Amino acid sequence: MNRVVITGIGVVSPLGNNTSDFWDGLSAGRSAIAPMQKLDTTTLRFHNAAEIHGFDPNEHFEEKNLIWIDPFAQYGIVAAREAVKDSGIKFDEALCDRSGVITGSCLGGKMTEDELYYKLYAQGQQRHQPIAIPRGMSNAVASHVSMEFGLTGATFTTSTACSSANHAIGQAFWLVRQGTLEVALTGGSEAPLCYGNLKAWETMRVVSQDTCRPFSKDRSGMILGEGGAMFVMESLEHAQARGAKIYAEIAGFGMSADAHHLTMPLATGAAKAMRQSLEDGGIAPEQVGYVNAHGTATQANDAMESEALRIVFGDHTDNIAVSSTKSMHGHTLGAAGAIESAATVLALHNNVLPPTANFTEIDPECNIDVIANEARPAEVEVAISNSFAFGGLNAVLAFKKWTGN
Repeated sequence: MNRVVITGIGVVSPLGNNTSDFWDGLSAGRSAIAPMQKLDTTTLRFHNAAEIHGFDPNEHFEEKNLIWIDPFAQYGIVAAREAVKDSGIKFDEALCDRSGVITGSCLGGKMTEDELYYKLYAQGQQRHQPIAIPRGMSNAVASHVSMEFGLTGATFTTSTACSSANHAIGQAFWLVRQGTLEVALTGGSEAPLCYGNLKAWETMRVVSQDTCRPFSKDRSGMILGEGGAMFVMESLEHAQARGAKIYAEIAGFGMSADAHHLTMPLATGAAKAMRQSLEDGGIAPEQVGYVNAHGTATQANDAMESEALRIVFGDHTDNIAVSSTKSMHGHTLGAAGAIESAATVLALHNNVLPPTANFTEIDPECNIDVIANEARPAEVEVAISNSFAFGGLNAVLAFKKWTGN
């Protein structure tokens, strides 16, 4: 089987609209959570989110093409372009035949749907432009990216709520490892900040009215965010043959189902996915030095995830640094795994572990080493990135620091 490496990264996020700005914000511990500016929140119970700023679609797309592309797809396509440019890869006809695009999204074109339904039900508008389905489909990013670069290999989209991107990245990893693909563009994107969707989240009573404080004793819930991240993933042999820069090796992937409850997570299910990611990569638990946690700052998740870490790592848990970068870029739902994988890979590459921002006081039920408020310099051999979704669907990625061999 092939070893698989990350050679390009692209990010559009509340911390910045490229990878460099994203990393600068992460490593500085800067939270992008603030009052929403994109819509009127006076009738909502919560008013804060992690919004993207300074992203002008007209700088990235011709006006005639924008009609086909929902904001969630804009973020994914722009991130894919940056990842390809960053990797320096050139797609000739033979490589296009062996390359594909695997993406994740929970909601797809939710902003398109929200606008259409408002016009239909509130305004009584009966006729609409024939672009609603292409704009709204969750596979739009995969389709647009494959067409833009001419990639004709395996291309599809996974939708497993907040684990969508991790499932996509994991499937891409396996496809490259087994030789079905030579190169995969993979990641996820989401644009959930529209009124109808926010009202739906309001009913869940899990969104904080101030900010996101994962693992803190006084945590009060999640904060929604938007954005996307994409990677160029290729076999080590192919990357080395073309002299590519390598950020990290992706070594393992694990997934599980709680088979328990639609919204209440289960520690044994999360632990199973973590354990399987290590087994898949031939990684000993003692090699893991950092966990980018799912860390939603809800009462249920953070205690559950802390327990799951103890189940998997035992006493070694005390030696593992943990952070939730959702405290800075918000919970981007189906894109969370992609944005957090970017954080994890960049942490390994730069020998700096991003913090959990807004942290106040440790919860005794979260007995883990939380990186509080300030980044921590550290050289880590292996890091894992957790994603746990409503419906009890778990997906965990394991990355190894690239040392040149």
